[in-house]
Amino acid sequence: MRGALSLEPLDMVGVQIPHHFRCPISLELMRDPVTVSTGQTYDRSSIEPWIAAGNTTCPVTRAPLLDSALIPNHTLRRLIQSWCVANRHSGVERIPTPKQPADPSRVRALLSQAASSSSAAAPRLSALRRLRGLARDSDKNRALIASLDARPLLMDVLFADTRSESSELVHESLALLAMLQLAEPECAAVASDPDRVAYLTGLLFHPCVEVRINAAALIEAAVAGVRSPELRARVSGAGGIFEGVVGLLQDCAGCPRALKAGARAAFALCLVKPTRHRAVAAGAAAALVDRLGDLERGDAERALATIELLCRVPEGCAALADHALSAPLLVRMILKVSDRATEYAAGALLALCSASEQCRREAVAAGVVTQLLLLVQSDCMERAKRKAQLLLKLLRDSWPEDSIGNSDDYACSEVVVPF
Repeated sequence: MRGALSLEPLDMVGVQIPHHFRCPISLELMRDPVTVSTGQTYDRSSIEPWIAAGNTTCPVTRAPLLDSALIPNHTLRRLIQSWCVANRHSGVERIPTPKQPADPSRVRALLSQAASSSSAAAPRLSALRRLRGLARDSDKNRALIASLDARPLLMDVLFADTRSESSELVHESLALLAMLQLAEPECAAVASDPDRVAYLTGLLFHPCVEVRINAAALIEAAVAGVRSPELRARVSGAGGIFEGVVGLLQDCAGCPRALKAGARAAFALCLVKPTRHRAVAAGAAAALVDRLGDLERGDAERALATIELLCRVPEGCAALADHALSAPLLVRMILKVSDRATEYAAGALLALCSASEQCRREAVAAGVVTQLLLLVQSDCMERAKRKAQLLLKLLRDSWPEDSIGNSDDYACSEVVVPF
């Protein structure tokens, strides 16, 4: 069993869920039972949206809710866990003991302690670590921390002295900030201050990988969170910023979080056209190609989008054409990751094959013709199909004689070439 224990899978294996173990709203086995002021118990994941939608009555009794407090029903939860264990032979997994939401008053106290510049470093550091632990527990805790004006406070701690060596206090505030979604004013406060940008750039070269990851995440958030092209250009034009991001991709092949942070930061920075040549000079083209196969789906999309962006500047196109794996890997990405990834891969191949005869030969050798013919007949986006059609036309003279007629893929079907 995975995720919520729904009725259908349990009914299919003949497991009868006791009525009082079911949430009255979802009718599913409760994972985190909580009791409202009327004495009725619900699953937290069901009653919280009900209250958040502005409802002021109990869903079952229709009696007014005196408050929005949700009291954990530990006794019922333990009974449900015991029932799960007793029925594990039928495929029922024991529900985990849920972590309780952070208490707002406790979060306020920790934030106040972390912000107290008159206090010693140790208690401030302890407060930040506790806050990070709470933020790691759940989205709800992160939303609570952010709602209590934590972001400006954390930025004050992070950038208290951008000319001094970074400290554990700085690293903890950076880690917590990287977990919270920054608003545009906060992004602008980073992007508009050259000292802050330079400080974050310096942290990209820190000996600790965790610090580098969080610095890249904050840089990506700052660039993506501002609307001003001038501010974006100011960040992407900072000295050493591309070298730091590329270093994260090159040095941390075995760390998925580092690759994610590096790919996202590279994409955000390369959206700024005037500084793409700096990304190429820092080795972004080769680093993205080398790590393409190691990235998760969403990050692979970003990496392919960045590669296509780099193909739009002569230096980027030349660097990618010189990499022996560029064309074969891009061919392999077509129809493999997602529709968007397919579009970006086809666009990059179109640019590379338009600029380099060697890339045309490598793409054809990697089976691009078959992939493109499959693409134009698929349900992919029209933009991807248009790029595929242009690329097929470009490669027409390079098609191997057996690419269609003797292909097993088309042995029993008629192929219509789209031009």
